[in-house]
Amino acid sequence: MSADDVMALPLAFGGQRLDWRDLPRAVRERIETLAGARVTAEMSATSGFSPGFCAVLELTDGRAVFVKAVSADQNPHSPDLARAEIRAARALPPEVPAPALRWWDDDGHWVLLGFDAVHGRSPELPWRSDDLALVLRALDDLARCTPAPGHDLPRADDLLAEDFTGWRSMLRGTPQQREHVAELLEEPGRWALDHLDELVAWEQDALRVCAGDSLVHGDLRADNLMIEDGHDRVWLIDWPHACVGAPWIDLAFMLPSVMLQGGAGSDPAALFASSEAAQGVGADDLRSALAGLAGYFAWSSAQPSPTGIPNLRAFQAAQAGATLRWLRDLS
Repeated sequence: MSADDVMALPLAFGGQRLDWRDLPRAVRERIETLAGARVTAEMSATSGFSPGFCAVLELTDGRAVFVKAVSADQNPHSPDLARAEIRAARALPPEVPAPALRWWDDDGHWVLLGFDAVHGRSPELPWRSDDLALVLRALDDLARCTPAPGHDLPRADDLLAEDFTGWRSMLRGTPQQREHVAELLEEPGRWALDHLDELVAWEQDALRVCAGDSLVHGDLRADNLMIEDGHDRVWLIDWPHACVGAPWIDLAFMLPSVMLQGGAGSDPAALFASSEAAQGVGADDLRSALAGLAGYFAWSSAQPSPTGIPNLRAFQAAQAGATLRWLRDLS
């Protein structure tokens, strides 16, 4: 995979999406009942990895609603992620710029969610400096937020406990498995193999440094951001991975994807150091968190593609490589 290929990867990915006409008639009727009007038009989402139905629906009464409809038929994990997003919606304080969840329905097979339709655009890629500045400011604001009282969000260290074991899985794996991962990651993968013992040690401290009391989105990338032109407002969307953790991990975990997408985001170390959310974060803590993230991406990239998301593994390999480049500069 060439450098040009890596730079292009994040722009092309997405889950396999359904159109309105692909939904079963009974599901369409339930959505219209919940929305309180008939659907006249749809505008499908073109970014993101979630398989299933994901679109802005225009209604006969002039309103618009953003609807997600998923079942295990598209991906076995999608219904649980949708249920987690319902849980997250209850935990978001009013100052968080997230579209409001207006209604939802779950019959055990199909999970339906209806959000306020917000208007805006995705950040322009490669990243423009003005777009990136708005997003970084939004992350500083988010870092000061805590979940609403009575929330039931998981702790980041609990949520990531199974994921942040990638380097230990490689160490326990066969030489062939380690070589396969290294080949997927190309040059950063060779560095990872040469420093596997160090990566394992850093990874083992990742859960400790990710713990905290702040509201964490858990999956911020360009496709989970929307910029409202004319208002300098950044909407943070898609919250199924929300948790409670350290205030700086959303920033640290987003910057490798920003690095991949190029433009103004090519220097993650400088962007991290200049952020209000990162002030006081030691190099050792950052290194441990990045090691956990890189190991998750690296090991996951070598697994079979999940149902409905055939291009996820290549994106994870690209993100692993970007995270390792940043990590290598810290070590």
